[in-house]
Amino acid sequence: MSSKEVKTALKSAREAIKNKEFKEALKHCKAVLKLEKNNYNAWVFIGLAASELEQPDQSQMAYKKAVELEPEQLLAWQVKWENVVVIGIKCLRLIMLCMPHTESNCLAKVWLQLLQLKEEEAVDKKELLQLWQQMTKLLSDCLNEEEKDNEIQQHLITAFEKTMVLMDPIPGEEHKIVSTDYVKCLSKLPQEEVKMKEACESMLSLYPNHSYPLEVLCSHYLKTVIGSQICNCHLGLGTKALQEGRYKDAIKDLAQGLKKMSSSTGWCNLAEAQFKMQRYSDSAVSCSQGMFTLLYITVVIQMTSQTTCFHVSIKSKEYVQSNFIRGSLKNQLRDFFLKAASQSPDCGEYYFLLGKLYWDMGEETRKDRSKAHTHLLKAAKLDPNLGCAFRYLGHYYREVANDRGRARGCYKKAFELDNDDAESGAASVDLCMEQDDMDTALAILQSVIEKATPGSAKWAWMRRGLYHLKVGEHQQATADLQAALRADPEDWVCWECLGEAYLNRRSFTAALKAFGKAHQLQPSSIYSVYQAAAIKQTLGKFKEAVAEYLQITAQQDYVPALKGLGECQLSLAKSLMEDCRDGGAIDLIQQAVQNLFRAVELRPDLSCLWKLLGDACTAVSNVSPNRAQVLMPAPLAGLDPNTKSHTLTQAQTLKVGERCYARALKLMSEVPSLWYDLGLNYFRQASLPCPTEGDQNSPSLLLEKAQQCLKKAIMMDSGNHSNWNALGVISMSEGLENFALAQHCFIKSIDVEPNNVVAWTNLGTLYLKKDNIELAHNAFKIAQSLEPLYVNCWIGQALIAEKVGSYDTMDLFRHTTELSTHMEGVKGYAYWVCSTVLDKSNRDSELYRYNIVQMNAISAAQVALSKYTERIQSDPVAFIMLGYLNEHLQLKRQALRAYQRCLAVELLQSKSSTEELAFALGNYGRALCTSGQLDEAVSVYNSTPLQELSDLTGLALAYCRAGLIAESINAYERALAVASTEKDKAYILTALALLQHRQGHVDSAKTLLFKCSMLKEPISESLLCLCALGLVHSDATLASAALTELLKQGSASGDVVEQRCLLTCALLALQGNYRAVQREASRAVHSNPGNPSLWALLSRVVPQYYPRKANHEPWKALLYSGVNQLANGRHSGEDKHRNALRTMQRAVLLCPDDPGTWAGLMAACHTENTSCYLSGSAPCRQGLEQILMSVVSEKERPLAQSLEGWVLQQAVTGLMLGGQLEQAEALCSQVLSVSPEHPAVLLSLRQVQCHRLLASSGGTVLPDSVLEQLNNAVIMNPTNLGAWHWLAEVYRSQGLLVQAVMAYRQSLQLASQLGMHSSQVASLLRLALLALGPCMAGVPGKDWTDLILEATTEVLKLDSSPMALLFQALLQYVTKMAARETRRLLERLVYVPSQEFPVTVVHVASWYLLRHLHTKNDQELMNVSTQLHRTRTKVSLGKKKWKL
Repeated sequence: MSSKEVKTALKSAREAIKNKEFKEALKHCKAVLKLEKNNYNAWVFIGLAASELEQPDQSQMAYKKAVELEPEQLLAWQVKWENVVVIGIKCLRLIMLCMPHTESNCLAKVWLQLLQLKEEEAVDKKELLQLWQQMTKLLSDCLNEEEKDNEIQQHLITAFEKTMVLMDPIPGEEHKIVSTDYVKCLSKLPQEEVKMKEACESMLSLYPNHSYPLEVLCSHYLKTVIGSQICNCHLGLGTKALQEGRYKDAIKDLAQGLKKMSSSTGWCNLAEAQFKMQRYSDSAVSCSQGMFTLLYITVVIQMTSQTTCFHVSIKSKEYVQSNFIRGSLKNQLRDFFLKAASQSPDCGEYYFLLGKLYWDMGEETRKDRSKAHTHLLKAAKLDPNLGCAFRYLGHYYREVANDRGRARGCYKKAFELDNDDAESGAASVDLCMEQDDMDTALAILQSVIEKATPGSAKWAWMRRGLYHLKVGEHQQATADLQAALRADPEDWVCWECLGEAYLNRRSFTAALKAFGKAHQLQPSSIYSVYQAAAIKQTLGKFKEAVAEYLQITAQQDYVPALKGLGECQLSLAKSLMEDCRDGGAIDLIQQAVQNLFRAVELRPDLSCLWKLLGDACTAVSNVSPNRAQVLMPAPLAGLDPNTKSHTLTQAQTLKVGERCYARALKLMSEVPSLWYDLGLNYFRQASLPCPTEGDQNSPSLLLEKAQQCLKKAIMMDSGNHSNWNALGVISMSEGLENFALAQHCFIKSIDVEPNNVVAWTNLGTLYLKKDNIELAHNAFKIAQSLEPLYVNCWIGQALIAEKVGSYDTMDLFRHTTELSTHMEGVKGYAYWVCSTVLDKSNRDSELYRYNIVQMNAISAAQVALSKYTERIQSDPVAFIMLGYLNEHLQLKRQALRAYQRCLAVELLQSKSSTEELAFALGNYGRALCTSGQLDEAVSVYNSTPLQELSDLTGLALAYCRAGLIAESINAYERALAVASTEKDKAYILTALALLQHRQGHVDSAKTLLFKCSMLKEPISESLLCLCALGLVHSDATLASAALTELLKQGSASGDVVEQRCLLTCALLALQGNYRAVQREASRAVHSNPGNPSLWALLSRVVPQYYPRKANHEPWKALLYSGVNQLANGRHSGEDKHRNALRTMQRAVLLCPDDPGTWAGLMAACHTENTSCYLSGSAPCRQGLEQILMSVVSEKERPLAQSLEGWVLQQAVTGLMLGGQLEQAEALCSQVLSVSPEHPAVLLSLRQVQCHRLLASSGGTVLPDSVLEQLNNAVIMNPTNLGAWHWLAEVYRSQGLLVQAVMAYRQSLQLASQLGMHSSQVASLLRLALLALGPCMAGVPGKDWTDLILEATTEVLKLDSSPMALLFQALLQYVTKMAARETRRLLERLVYVPSQEFPVTVVHVASWYLLRHLHTKNDQELMNVSTQLHRTRTKVSLGKKKWKL
């Protein structure tokens, strides 16, 4: 429909309204709304037509929609002014009802505009008077509704005044009525006291015999003057108003008086006034307030004649319908109704009222056919159109006579007589559904729904929705229940039904909201909370579901909630087991058992509860026996029910699980899944150690039972692939080893379900066990193609690769640990990592760098093996590997603990050989020696056979470190006798030489070193020692010969290069060739420019042996040293003697004409001020910025010109740091006045202005225009990395985190283009710190987490950064605070030598490590960590005191 057609349709609708064809008008308007849903005029016309068709609800909705669309338009209540009078007061009141008081005020203004137009048109006085009177009626209604809008009150007063002016004649009856209304209006407005008095006096002058003005004045004086007697006055006024027939005023005054003081007469008068106003229910309430009621009714009955019987019955009817009727009053009413029925025997209504009264009097009178039934039946015969009589007859037949057929007929008749009788209609439909007459029920519902207006017929919508829900038409059920809720949004039962509809159509989120609304409306409803918990359980939100179930079980023992709670806790336990968190899993299993046992006690006849109990008990088979200690209820454990719970072992808990499965099978013996579960339970029991083979619980007997159970399950359900697979696993297990049956079962499982990854993997395992590598490989390959994330098939391929000696073995095992934590994969990967690390011959190979270094293999294997040893605590090899990995990671205490546990296992296992025990003791002794426990190490080494070279050398080293030199020499001599290779002998001889020299036996040391150098495989260490020995004793010949042999061994790297250079320089110095000393050090630096030790050596030897070069421009050395100290953050607070400020001061003194020294001094002063601000002390070098800047500017050298911009920025930064923002802004403005095209200065000015704006506004949000200016200023300085960092911080302070990320990325890109390594690291660390804030605050989502990982990973690729490691550790702490990985990352930062990482990083990591340990409740580790922190603090303080 085009715009022209819309206008045509609206015009047709307008003409139809004028012609009174309102249905036709509705058709035209609906045609418009089909294309233009928000057409204002169409909604107005619909409202007008609906009001004429006596459809007030639809009319109200249409006008409300029009007002919402265009609140400022007047047409919604005006339509067109020429049609207002035609519409009449009825339509306008309807408009008033459908809009709030603010729009009523608007309507009053419009009405005044209409009257103004009429006055300008000089219309007839009578028409104008009529409009003013209509306005007074409309606004009086607003006033009666307790409208407090002063403007409406003023409009009403104006309307009354205009009306009385236009009236003729005066005085007159009509004028008297309007005057009375005017006085009445003013009496309701306390602020119009003056006008009210004037109006009363004017009215008394015109109508002296009229008492109403005097009453108003009297009431006013009573309210204002006689406060204590106000209640009696109200009662008196109300009584007078009742006598004069002013019932409305009487009700008001009497109610107000009775609030202050109760009075029987007052209640009596109030009841009579309410009765006169036909407010029967209120009258009944008033009558029931005192004992006067019986007297009152009796008096009324006695005073009434035959003609007033109808009024008595009506009044009695209202008493019957009231909820306030007392027992004695019902007996009186029965007599009244009997008398009324005797006076009018043909009136069916009296008999209905009597029958209803009998029905309401209780169960006894209901069952008495001569009372309720007889009178209701007679009422129906006398008045066949009395629907309520048929409704109560239906009640009787349904509840008393139990005659569903007659009840249905009565309900049907009542509903046919009165289609608005929702009770009869609902009862009729319910009975039809009970009798499976769905067609009739649906026909009734359909007929009601077709006639119903929006927001009505709730009962019909709801019942049809429930019908659709029952037959599975969930979409239609949802629509019907939504329609029912539109009629009554506060019906919590309907919300629950809607939740069921959503749930059945799998709309879980919508169902959650529906059940949540139902619980909000009815907090005592358990069903809605249960369904919400069940939905969360279905969605895998087990923790939230547990909280909901606990909310229910805290109120009552609700079996479905207890069952769901147990299921959720069991699921959470299984997820913890997958991560080897066995302690938490056992706790959850224990809670699940307790809750399921509560459910079983309530419903022992439910097989599903016994099955779940069996699952919970069987789940403990996956954990270590030491961990599997479950607190079991005594009756469930088979003990005395009167005793408390008992702690059962793993075997006992599995036995309880067996009994639970047996109980479930006793209830439902034909369920194959129960036989399957029982078989698995027997299999788990057989896997545990058993003392005797002949016992009934021996592994062989248990395996036989398991096999029989699985065969039984297959007989019942041969199409279930899991049954076949489980039977195959049991058949190939140790004790049966029926490999043919196992192969048959696995193949049958695959036939039943071809996409069966578990069966293919088990088949491959069977072939691998039988050494059929090719078939095993093919089976594992098929399993991998079916499910690439299934870890078992990857473990199988790794075992095959290990068996055939493939280079991919380690990669495959590592991949298994990445998929999930599987014990076989973890041990295999740890074994290959340890083997690769122990093989020192391949350290420089590409394979080693990839597998060990790049893949972070040692840390990954250590974490995985820690989980393994928590699960399997009887494997000494695993503990040895874990100890070795901990040693490699410098985790000395953890390594010592691992070796201790290994020895504990070895000693407990009698099958361990002497060699294995000796190997474990040797490792333990080495760990003790490394940790400084030398006496214990010596004792452990002596407990070994001391036949291995490693044990002897370890013992010798322990003796040496303990100061027992003689014993150490003796041990090394024994080791020399055992050594088999020349290289081992060389190392031992070198160690013996060092010990001999330590004892002062120089000749013996030389002899041993000469002997070592004569071996076939001499080592560089012996030559180094020999050369050092010659240098110490000024034997240049010996040192030169040893050094010559050392240099013949070829190139070296790392520390060996530094040692060779140091020895060469020392030899040259000993020979007196001082110039060659400087050349040798310079040559070494040139060959290895990245070695800082060589640079340090060069800086030492040049001034000592070649001072002529050292004294050339010494200020440059001081300048460069000062710049390095600035870059390193060395200030006087850290070291008062060696800091950047002192160095720069010396440089300025040596060369005061160099602008660079003054710029360096300026930077050093800024550093000192910054450190003072950070420490909280007052800076002592303020006000130097402009002085130093002027000094640099005065220099005429070219360097000064390039420094001017930098010095200006430094000065501005210093002024800003000191809070001198005005001076900083003035400085920037001064420079810009000279050089307006200076982007760096403009940027500084913008920074100062931004700082001032934030400081003046208290950190409020900056306008977008300001942010745009700041962004433009930074863009004008594209190579200024600090500017991008500053802009990012501004964005962060404004909460614009995305823009801050973009700014940091821009700085990172710029640093990469410029090749500035340190700036790249700074940008990445700032980016990680920005992302860490939302993560620490708990902002949901993975974006910030991924950003931290991305930034810190890039930093670690560029350089080793403690800050990046700290950020990764904090991220792990936030995401998984209690995880073992969190502890490992934090310990890597805490347990390091204090000089390697900054103190701040170590302290922060220590704080979070303590919080982690507090969460884990590990008091021992907390004490160790606290002691380490205190020791470091004391060392730091000691260093400072020593420096002072």
